[in-house]
This record gives sequence, structure tokens and C-alpha cells, in this order.
Amino acid sequence: MRKIFTFILSFLIIFGLVSPQVALGEGEPANRTPPIELWNALKPLSTTVSFMNTGAHPDDERSDLLAYLSRGLGVRTSSIIANRGEGGQNEIGTELGNALGMIRSRELIEASKVTDVQVYHLSEKPSDEIYDFGFSKSKEETLSKWGEEVTYERFIRLLRQQRPDIVMPSFLDVDTEHGHHRTMNMLTLKAFKDAADSNVFPEHLKEGLHPWQIKKLYLPAKQDNATVSFDIGIYDEKYGMTYPQLGEASRYLHKSQGMGRDIPAEPRMIYLKLEKANDLPLTKEKSIFKGIPYDFEQYADQFRHIPHLSAHLTQLQRDLQELIDFYPNDTKVADKTPKALKQLKHTVQIVKESRLGNEEKYDLLYRLEIKEEQLMKVMQVASKLSMKVEIDNPTLTKDGTAKVKVTVQNEGGKALRDTEFSLQVPEEWSVSEKASKNVLKQNESFVHVFTLRVPKDASYHQPYHPETVTASLHYKADGQSFTAAKRPQQTVAVLPEVSLQVKNENMVLNTKEIKDQYNVEVIARNYQTGKANAKVSLQVPDGWKVKQNNILVPFGKQFEEKNVTFEVIPPKTVNEGKGTFKAVASINGKELSTTVQTIQYDHIGTDYYLYDSAVKVVAFPLEFDKGLKIGYIQSGFDSVGDELKAIGMNITNLSEQDLASGDLSQYDTIVLGIRAYLSREDLRTHNSKLLEYVHRGGHLVVQYHKPEDYWDAEATPPYKLIIGSPSIKVRVTDENANVTVLKPEHVLFNSPNKITEKDWNGWVQERGLYFPTEWNESEYQTFVSMADPNETPFNSGVLLAHYGKGSYLYTNLVWYRQIQNQVPGGYRIFTNLLHYGANQN
Repeated sequence: MRKIFTFILSFLIIFGLVSPQVALGEGEPANRTPPIELWNALKPLSTTVSFMNTGAHPDDERSDLLAYLSRGLGVRTSSIIANRGEGGQNEIGTELGNALGMIRSRELIEASKVTDVQVYHLSEKPSDEIYDFGFSKSKEETLSKWGEEVTYERFIRLLRQQRPDIVMPSFLDVDTEHGHHRTMNMLTLKAFKDAADSNVFPEHLKEGLHPWQIKKLYLPAKQDNATVSFDIGIYDEKYGMTYPQLGEASRYLHKSQGMGRDIPAEPRMIYLKLEKANDLPLTKEKSIFKGIPYDFEQYADQFRHIPHLSAHLTQLQRDLQELIDFYPNDTKVADKTPKALKQLKHTVQIVKESRLGNEEKYDLLYRLEIKEEQLMKVMQVASKLSMKVEIDNPTLTKDGTAKVKVTVQNEGGKALRDTEFSLQVPEEWSVSEKASKNVLKQNESFVHVFTLRVPKDASYHQPYHPETVTASLHYKADGQSFTAAKRPQQTVAVLPEVSLQVKNENMVLNTKEIKDQYNVEVIARNYQTGKANAKVSLQVPDGWKVKQNNILVPFGKQFEEKNVTFEVIPPKTVNEGKGTFKAVASINGKELSTTVQTIQYDHIGTDYYLYDSAVKVVAFPLEFDKGLKIGYIQSGFDSVGDELKAIGMNITNLSEQDLASGDLSQYDTIVLGIRAYLSREDLRTHNSKLLEYVHRGGHLVVQYHKPEDYWDAEATPPYKLIIGSPSIKVRVTDENANVTVLKPEHVLFNSPNKITEKDWNGWVQERGLYFPTEWNESEYQTFVSMADPNETPFNSGVLLAHYGKGSYLYTNLVWYRQIQNQVPGGYRIFTNLLHYGANQN
């Protein structure tokens, strides 16, 4: 509850919904509380400096430092993140892979709203080349999978687009770091020179971009090697917290990774090392801004040889500072913002007409353009102009229409003139005419409803593309033109008329026991408005048959779902290998085979992941005892138990009550899901009961844990077993790493399945992680040896001990990745591990 309160409180304070003084119980009357949203808009006017942080995954951003720079100093801050975090685990749901990447991407965007950081990704689409393929130990492996050319080109492009003065990677290029982190460090250092070189990716210049020379590049440092240090643990009365606390408020939004923690208000020193600088010495300094013009007044000092330009830059910064000094008087800010905008536009014209060199002129105009955008925001907030955009049907289909209602309320003390309302949609879409109103008076509102139409050849929703629909308001105040924009709260998406969701997308066929018939259930969902009819069929490989195909599915309304079950007859002989059953819907003269997965959480809203509607079929021989009774203690982090149950194993999921008072002796084997001691408090409470189960003759299989998962090396297992750390030092990330079976004649590799070298082929992502580094060698046997290239092998991937009459098996190999990805060897070897107890009786 404390975490939830902290997050909600921080969110309300930052976005001005609750005053920090009242929220924190300081007794300050509400009418004396400065409007925080106005301060958020005004503070960036104080500086022209920009800072960019680079990282590999969502959550790699340095939230505390970015909060200090952005919210504390007004610095324009941004983050370049390589991938979407698709290779991780999900602590709030079942989504993995691309769907998890979408969650983490949106979490990063929401988190960055708290710290006012603009986020950019190198990865542009689901299943992009720059994919989070899992843990990597090296830059070489990372770039071999991402593609060095495409990764670097996108990185240089973003640098040239955003033109940061200061850049800092989040992590160092050291052997204790994730290979993805090391890669982004290396690319950042390399780009310091290359982004400024017109011969590097010259196609960018043809597109209108300019080379960009970063001014300073810093690396994270420690006190003994830092060139600059400063305290960011400053309490800000406007936010009612310190900047590190503000950073943690943003990290709470990384819920799928369990981020965010409560921290005290206390000093926090930042140590940085100046690694590269443009025409500046790499020496100790008092500020990271040394040698960089901090605002337009300091730019004016550089252009004293052009007095007219220098004078206007000086005046502009004074006008901007005047607006900041008016805080919290929003009326005065609104009255004076047109004057500042007029001065800015005059300065722009002077720059254009000046004798500055092309690059100096381009850079100065770029900074002036950013200030114009910031003034637009200031005016919107100060004039108390609110906009609301509502769409009657955010889930659109091709050739579909929707009504978009835009409501504008002038709650300030200033009349707005020549107001014009427009709706921005993709170029090929059609939208009704703009609306206008000569004067929008104080406390007056205006409502207009637009009609939009989606063309027949529109593209389907792409989650990482810009928003589809945006409403704009153009207006004048004191003769100056301003713009405000607002998007619908809902995600506007073009989806297929009918979505087909295969209920079980992975099917394992045991060639030892092919059934006479397999059922494939498909959920059809209608996204068209009103009634519709579709024919749904299942396409199968040669030799397979579908009893009844082309089934008519009538829909009475939008979002209605219908279940269709196909009876699939296999051929007489099913060989080992892979195949696909493809679900297809015929509607309106076209065929559709797309699954729409809705991803919806309160903290990130709604999004849609579109992918092919198909069943991935893998056939291989698997021996197991149907009478073997297996209890599975689910952790919520894997679906191994369900996958094994689907192929016919006798699996029962054990509840809290089962652990507390059930008869465990009825089970031949009990299995713990990955990291179960972390997620199951009842498991920790009743661990002694599990050890007693083993002592009396049971067989317990424990899958991988981290050392911090409430693992007590002396008490959790029957004999001492220490899980290794740090993570990078105790894992085999090469999924093709050579495996040596130390006891090939042991029953673990011979019953019920004869394990061969083939069973170690085709693994995905990695071999194992968090290998035990110390154990009671007189009690535990070791069975396999493996290592990443040029590293010392681990032989603790499978540890087996006899305890009393039973057996205890600990394995940190990633069986869940193999089984959930239909890797035959993963099924076959893990099945043998489960049968060990029965083989001994």
C-alpha cells in the first residue's frame, strides 16, 4: 500500500492535480499553492542546453539524474533506448516476446512523462532486427544479431535529429555488464566523432539532416576517477520531494519489471568522467555545462561580432526569464507570452538574414524552434486552455468511419481570437472541414464534431508508429499565433474486420502416440460496426484433413466473439518436424489471417499486437509414464506445468491449501516453477514440509532461482547450495554452447527417453543462468558441463542429491524457455528429470 500511495501521490503532484503542500500535509491552503503544471512549462525556458542518456532496454534510463536535469534545471532531456525489452520476464501478466516489448515500451513512455524526458528507440517495429534476444556477454554477439550497420545508422540518425549537447551512456563497457549495455556504450563513444562527419551515412544529409558535433560525452564514474560531481538529492518544494524520489516515482511505472522503491530524502552525489569533449580539455570541472552556452544570453556573447543578432538574443532570453519570474501568476504569464513569441520570431528572421555560417545558423534556428514549441505549451497552460478529444469508435476497420468530438474550454482571463480547429490524420485518410470561431471568450467553450474515414487500403495498426489522430487548435493572442494539440485518450487503431485467435498456438505431437483426431479451437472476433458474416477455415499441411471446413460465422454486433472448433485428422504417418495450421477468415471478398491481441493495463492504457493467426506444430517422440502423478507449484513466471499437461502428463497445480494441509505423499514428483520462492510466500512458509516429503521418499525438482529470491543456501535445500552471482558471471548465454554429459550411462539420460546429442540442439535464447557456484559435494552429484566460448565450464546445471528415502534435484537450465518454445530436447530431458524418483522405486 505504501508503494501505491507513493506512486499516486507523485503522479498527482507532477501533473498538477493535487498541490504538493496539501498532499504532504504541510497545511498550505490550496489557493496559495503554486500551479505545478505552469512551472513544468516555464522552467525549460531558462536554458538552451540538451542532455541525452543512452541505454539498451526500457528501464536503463538514469531516472534520478534525468529528473534533476529536466525538472530541476529545465534542461531538454532525452533517452535513446536500443530495444523493447522483449526477452525479459513479465511480473504483471502472461505477455512475453513482442507483447511484453509493447508493455515495456509504453511503461517507459509513461515513466518519462514523470521526469519530462523524450524517449526514442532504435527498434522500430515488433520483431525488429534490434531485438532483445536475451542476455549477452559481448558486443560482438549483440551486433551480430542486431546488425551493426542498421543499428549504427539509426543511432547516428537520432543524434543528428535531436542534436544533444551532452551525451552519457548509462553503463560502462566492462566485462561485468550485459552485452547490450556494453554495445550502447561503444556506439555512443564511436558516434561522438561520426555524427559530425558528413561522410558517415551521407544519405542523412540528402534528407535534410545536418552533421552534429556533440559538445561533451560523459561516462558514469566513481569518486576516485570522476572529473565532475554534484548533489542531486535536493528537496524541491514545488514537487514535495527530492529529484531521486521523483525518479523513483517514474520507475514505479515499470510495473512489468517490478521497478520502483521508496527512498528517503537525502543527499545523492553524481560522479561523472568527461571522456570526450569538442575543443575542451578533459580536466576536472565544477559543472557539466562548462564550455557550453547555457542560454541565449550566453549565445549572444559568442556573436558580439554581429551586434544586431547579439542584442536580440540577449533580449529574447530576458523576455523568457521574465515569464519565469512571473510564476506563479499565470495571468501575467499569459499576458507577456505573446511579447516573448514576437521577440523570438524577430530573432529567427535576423538569424536567417545574418552572415553566420550554414552550420551555426542551422543550429541556432533549431534551438529557437524548440523555444517556440515551449512557448506554445506555456501559453496553453497559462491561459488555462483545456482540450478534450473523444472518438466514438477508436477501433476502426478499413473503409470505416468515426466521429471525433473536440471540446475546447477557455478557462483563463484572456479572449482568444481567430480560433481554428483541425484534425490531423494520416495523409490518405479523409476528414471533414476545419471549424473556426472568431472569438473564444473567457469561460467560453466550443465543441466541434469531425467525421473521419479510413481508406480501403489503409495500413493496420503499428504499435510503435506515431499516434493516428490528433486535434489541433490554432488561435491568436495579442496578434501572435499559437497552437495547442491534444490526442484522444484511447488508442486509435485500424484493425482487421475479423480477428482469429487460436486458443492453443503451440501444439506438440508425440510421434510415439499419434491421436486419431486433434481439435483446434479458434476464437473469431468482429471489429466491424454492426452485423457481419465470415467464413472461417483452417489450412493444414498436405496429408492432413479437416472434417468440416469453411464454417459460416454470423456476427450481430461489433466486438462479438464466436468459437469455432475444427476436427483435424492426421495422416497415417506423422514424421518428426515442424508444421503450421493457419486460421483464415473470408469476409468482404478478402481473406484475413490475423490475431489481434489486446494489451490493456491501467498504467499504460490499451494497445494491440497484430500477428499471424496460426498453430505452430512440432512433432517428436516422447516417452513418459501417464500414471506418474506430478504436483506443480506455479510461480506465475512460467507455463511449464500447463505445457506438460497439454501433452498428456498427469499434472496437478498445487494451491496454498495443498501445501498447508494437503497430502503431498500422493505425488511421485513435485516441481517448483521458476523463482517460486520469490512469488509464493506459502512455499517459503511450508518449505520444511517439502523437505519432509523428499525425506519420506518423494522426488522434488526445483527450477532456477536468483540468490535474492528468498533463497537460504543452508535451509532452503536439504544440503548447502549457493546460487552464484553476479548474473553475468554465472550463466551460459550461447544457446548453442557445447554440452558434455558427465554421466551418460546414468538413468537421467536413459529413461524414459534415450538422450542423445540431438536433444541439446535447437535451444533458444540461452542454456542456463544463475549456476550454483558452491554446494555440498559429498551429497550432490553433477551431470552436465557447459560454457560460453573461451570461458571455464560450469558443471552445476543439474544437481541431484538423495535425502532420506527420496531425491532432490536442482536445475538452473532454462527448461521453461525450451518447453514454452516447443524445443523437443527440452521436453525429453526435462521429462527424464521428472521421472527420476519413479525410476528408483
